[in-house]
Amino acid sequence: MIIVDGYKSGKEISNFVNLEEVLTHVMEDERMENRVVTDVFVNNENFSEIYPHQAEDITCDSISSVEVRSVPATDMAVDMAAEMGKVALMLGSGAGHVARLFREASNADALELLQDMLDVTRDFMSMLGVLRANFAEGLDQEFGRKAEKFSDLLSEMTEPLGDEDWILLADLLEYEFLPMCEDWKVISENLHKHMSLVVAQ
Repeated sequence: MIIVDGYKSGKEISNFVNLEEVLTHVMEDERMENRVVTDVFVNNENFSEIYPHQAEDITCDSISSVEVRSVPATDMAVDMAAEMGKVALMLGSGAGHVARLFREASNADALELLQDMLDVTRDFMSMLGVLRANFAEGLDQEFGRKAEKFSDLLSEMTEPLGDEDWILLADLLEYEFLPMCEDWKVISENLHKHMSLVVAQ
């Protein structure tokens, strides 16, 4: 039995060789266009791949039921946008914490947290850019300028990192990076409001 968003599919599991074939068939259905899969249940148990193409290794003779749940891509995007302001707030808080660690000469801890923070920052800016490009192009005319300024600051931070000038790095984090995070929090919240209105129409 194959169930997609509460509806039973006309195809039987026995028509397929493995789970990957079942899922590929489900995703090729035109009703799945512009939808994102949120959950897959195999034999009533939540399934997520531990390694790439694991579904290919699960033969259909061991499967009695497959249930796929999905949401519209726009709903998923709005939910993601709702989290962006929280991420910006977390980045600002993290910047303050890292700056304190540098000033206390806890450099190893500070550097470890800084690396994590920079990874999150890159993902944040990438995701924000994708959401804006797809759902709110032109919403904030300052977006490009602010993004460039933020990128310049990240580049500027590499010099004191290389020179091991931890106090200058702490200053950049506290007095430049942190205030920019406040800006990005506002931008993120405005983007979420705009996307919510667009999707509701």
